[in-house]
Amino acid sequence: MSMSEEELDDYEASLELSLVQEYKAVVSMFKWVVETERRFYLANEVDVKVTEGSAPPLLEVTLADAWVWDMYRPARFVASVRVVTFKDVNTLLVVTPSLIPGSQLIAITNPDGETVSLDATFVAN
Repeated sequence: MSMSEEELDDYEASLELSLVQEYKAVVSMFKWVVETERRFYLANEVDVKVTEGSAPPLLEVTLADAWVWDMYRPARFVASVRVVTFKDVNTLLVVTPSLIPGSQLIAITNPDGETVSLDATFVAN
């Protein structure tokens, strides 16, 4: 039995919505956000090794206790991930604010020590 194009679009939209809802439920469980050309990960441990012997340099990224943004993967929680790439890899340490009502400073720091800060206001419902 084949699916029409509209049925396939509806199916993919429902998968993506489910993935967004899962992401919102699990993001606070992780310390790191890692973006590669092909995937988006959440992880509690990140190790990046750069091999300078090639142009461009080879990056080897090892993640532990991770979650993978992939709507076609049946199990998104994984014990470890190894990514080898010549492309850019973005890693961000996420500092989760306490959810106490009022104004708070949120800071995100990358492994090079660069920090971006922003003010956020939390309102009790």
